[in-house]
Amino acid sequence: MISGIDVSEWQGNIDWKRVKTGFAVLRAGYGRLSSQIDKCFIANYEGCKENNIPCGAYWYSYAESPDDARQEAVACLDVIKNRQFEYPIYYDVEERSILDSGKSAVSAIIRSFIDTLEQSGYFAGLYMSLDILNAYTDDEIRRKYALWTAYYSSQKPSVGSMWQKSSAGRIDGIQGNVDIDESFEDYPEIIRKAGLNGFGRQHTISVEIDGEIIIKDYRF
Repeated sequence: MISGIDVSEWQGNIDWKRVKTGFAVLRAGYGRLSSQIDKCFIANYEGCKENNIPCGAYWYSYAESPDDARQEAVACLDVIKNRQFEYPIYYDVEERSILDSGKSAVSAIIRSFIDTLEQSGYFAGLYMSLDILNAYTDDEIRRKYALWTAYYSSQKPSVGSMWQKSSAGRIDGIQGNVDIDESFEDYPEIIRKAGLNGFGRQHTISVEIDGEIIIKDYRF
């Protein structure tokens, strides 16, 4: 089990030289446009790399359809391209407007985003709270994808290879509270060996959005 943190612009300017953690998951952005990059993503990514902290990333969703989710995936890919991540790229699905569409629709949205990232050479996964995961995703989602599960308890959740265990952690170099996580997989070894997340070759994807075919090259 490896202890880590996840951060976004809400943690402000982080002094990564003082941060002691096994890994960090960084918010890359949100929504359908690459201009919606997290304001601190680049600084946080560079801080991790300069201080040898393995990192992953996550993209916060507002998608209302599989097409929206594909657009979010393309925006995420544009933000994270030409960078290397030792941990997965997660899709953060928690907006009530998404959940209200029901289990089948939510599951279709999740597949659309994660499958697009996987086609592009990334190890992608899903972030959700345990209760929401169980209530709003189908069995295949929980079997097929890497799960990062929010469950604030002293006992680890019943599913997931990553566990967000607290939102009230305190870490030297970060002002205020920070989320604390545990990983049950050696993701750096898995991802490097598979040549994913920027540790491999060029990938080309073809994505259909609103009837238009968009072709993207991602060169690593």
